[in-house]
Amino acid sequence: MSDAFAAALPLLAEHAQIEAQLADPAVHADAGRARTLGRRYAELGRVAQAYKAWEAASDDAQAAAELAEDPAFAAELPELRAAADEAAARLRNVLIPRDPDDARDVILEVKAGEGGEESALFAADLLRMYTRYAEKMGWATQLLEATESDMGGYKDAQLAVKSRGATAPEDGVWAHLKYEGGVHRVQRVPVTESQGRIHTSAAGVLVFPEADDEGEVEIDQNDLRIDVYRSSGPGGQSVNTTDSAVRITHVPTGIVVSMQNEKSQLQNREQAMRVLRARLLAARQEEAAAAASEARRSQVRTVDRSERIRTYNFPENRIADHRTGYKAYNLDAVLGGDLQPVVQSAIDADEAARLAAAGDQ
Repeated sequence: MSDAFAAALPLLAEHAQIEAQLADPAVHADAGRARTLGRRYAELGRVAQAYKAWEAASDDAQAAAELAEDPAFAAELPELRAAADEAAARLRNVLIPRDPDDARDVILEVKAGEGGEESALFAADLLRMYTRYAEKMGWATQLLEATESDMGGYKDAQLAVKSRGATAPEDGVWAHLKYEGGVHRVQRVPVTESQGRIHTSAAGVLVFPEADDEGEVEIDQNDLRIDVYRSSGPGGQSVNTTDSAVRITHVPTGIVVSMQNEKSQLQNREQAMRVLRARLLAARQEEAAAAASEARRSQVRTVDRSERIRTYNFPENRIADHRTGYKAYNLDAVLGGDLQPVVQSAIDADEAARLAAAGDQ
């Protein structure tokens, strides 16, 4: 047991070191560095708390065992040993490395797919679902960009989701929403269908951890091609008399980001750069994960964004997650923001996979 928990000792030392750094006002002059240290401190805080609880429970059980000749101590021993075992299990769990991005905020993109106008209406349903879920979780949201369809749906939309203040990694936005990337399938009677037949269509969701600041993802301005044009609405009609819309192409990667929601070209450019940094950060992390081979493959979310992850069946009021086997008949509530049980099924499956992987090492 002590050998298994020896890995906690350097983490405890790092926790103490970061605590001392965060007490230095000079550290907070660099906002990016302070955020990075704060995120790591919160992550290591779980280890420190679990280690102290295990140490205290183990000491109590050992003391009771040494005094077991006394009937009173002997009677308490089974309960104290069980508490020590429970504390040991908790410590073992927190020692399994977390996704280092769990405490990050995210940029979430919803894109209409197969199904034409019906897919765009479903994309709007998904966007509302994530917005309401964020409200229930106490997060802030900002609609960065949205291209509406003729019937009020969304051909595509980008939503920034941010936690309010410092948060523990397990409570982070990325820790919950990273599982949402993939193809979401809907089965229902479209509003455009006069015969009342059930159709199947789909929308895609992409989720990126957001870069903390501009310095985290350095972009060479010479690598950018920036085009400006007039904003357009449903059907392509112009909605602005000035060239305020911005399209930024990152030439080395081919990533293209367009923004037209804001009236100012400068604001649209800033929002586009924000999304570009998030996409470049995600691309960099996927490359690192591929290089590390099995480092992230145990997670439920996959890099293959073409994967069909969930079905929303309106006639049966059924929600089904194809990765975890989760199924419930409260689709109306889920679309109203009660998404946590679905997300929790993915979190639980991911943690079980990581525990199994750690046990094989």
